[in-house]
Amino acid sequence: MTDLEGFRAETRAWLDANCPAEMRTPIKSDDDVCWGGRKAELTEAQRLWLDRMGARGWTVPEWPAEYGGGGLSKDEAKVLADELRRIRARSPLASFGIWMLGPALLKYGNEAQKKEHLPRIARGEIRWCQGYSEPGAGSDLASLRTSAILDGDDYVVNGQKVWTSYADKADWIFCLVRTDPTVAKHLGISFLLFDMDSPGVSTSPIKLISGASPFCQTFFDNVRVPKQNLMGQAGKGWDIAKYLLTHEREMIGGSDSTGGGMRDGVSQIAKRQIGLDAAILADTGLRTDIVRHEINAWAFALTMERVKDEAKAGQGVGALSSMLKYYGTELNKDRLQLLMSINGSDGLTWDGEGERDGDLARNWLRTRANSIEGGTSEINLNIIAKRVLELPGA
Repeated sequence: MTDLEGFRAETRAWLDANCPAEMRTPIKSDDDVCWGGRKAELTEAQRLWLDRMGARGWTVPEWPAEYGGGGLSKDEAKVLADELRRIRARSPLASFGIWMLGPALLKYGNEAQKKEHLPRIARGEIRWCQGYSEPGAGSDLASLRTSAILDGDDYVVNGQKVWTSYADKADWIFCLVRTDPTVAKHLGISFLLFDMDSPGVSTSPIKLISGASPFCQTFFDNVRVPKQNLMGQAGKGWDIAKYLLTHEREMIGGSDSTGGGMRDGVSQIAKRQIGLDAAILADTGLRTDIVRHEINAWAFALTMERVKDEAKAGQGVGALSSMLKYYGTELNKDRLQLLMSINGSDGLTWDGEGERDGDLARNWLRTRANSIEGGTSEINLNIIAKRVLELPGA
C-alpha cells in the first residue's frame, strides 16, 4: 500500500466515524452554513463538525500546521476533498478569513500577525468581513477616501464603507484605508486589520429587494487601531488588495459550482420537489435546459479543480480569477432561473412553510447582485479581454 492509499484509508475511516449525519445533507438555507465567529449560533452538529475538523487543521488542510492548518500535501488535500464528496459532507466552515484574508496573510503578514490570526481563522473562532468598497469607490476602488492618520502608536480611522458583507455579524475587518492623500490614488493606500468591537465602529444593514441582505454600511468615527495591525508596508496596501481580489473572485465563482454535499443539482431538486413525472418537466425545452446547465456546472467544477492544481503548482491564478468569477456568477443566475421555471407559480411564494417558504424567490432576486459584487461583470470582461485573451485596445 502506498502512503497515499494509506492516507485515504485512514481519512475515510475518520470521516465515517466523525462526520455527524446532519452534516451529510444538502444545504437548503443560510442557516445551514457554519460561518463561525464570536456571535455564531451553531447547532450541536455544526459545532461538533467544526471542532473536530478544526482540531485536525482540516478546515484549511494545506495551511502549515504551525498556523492551525493540516499541513497536507497537494495530493493529500485532494484525497481529503474526494472523501468529503464521497459522504456528501458539508464544509465545516465558510469563512472570508479562509478564502481571502488567509492567503494574503500567508504572503504579506509578519510572523506575529500570522500566529495571532491564522489559527483563530482555521478554528472558526473569528469571523472576518472585508472593508473595500465605499460610496463613489466601487469598481474604481483606488478612489477610496477612508483615512487613517498615524497618531503615536495608533492609526485613527475615519470614513465609510458600503456593501460590507456580514459586517453586522463579523468580529474583525480587513480594511483598505488612505494613509497618504498627497500621492497618486493607487499609492498611499494601506491595509489594516482591526476589531469590529472597537469604539467608533458602527454598522447598518442594507435591505435588498429580496427582503434581506448580507450587505451593510460600515462607519468609522475616530477608530483607534494599533499600528502593529498594519499588514505589509504603509502605502503598499494596493498590492495586497489586488492579490486578495484574485482569491475573492475565485471564491465567488467557485461557490456557484456543484459538488459534494453542499448543494443538490437542479435535476435532484426537481425530482424531490415536483417529481420527474410532473407535467412541467414534459417540456422538452426545459429538460434540455436542465441537462445543459448541469453539464456546464460539472465542466466548470472541473475547470476550478484544474485552476486550483495550477495555482498549487506555483502557476498562480491572476487574471483567470475574473473568468472564474464571471462564469460562476452567470451559472448561479441560470440555476436559480431554472428553479423558478421548474416551480412555476409556486416559486413566487413569499411566505409559507417547508421547502416552498419564499426562499426560492428571495434567492432568485438575490442573484441579480451576482453581476455586481466582487467586481462588476463589465470590469471582469474587460480584464479577461486584456489580460487573458490579450485583445488589442480600442
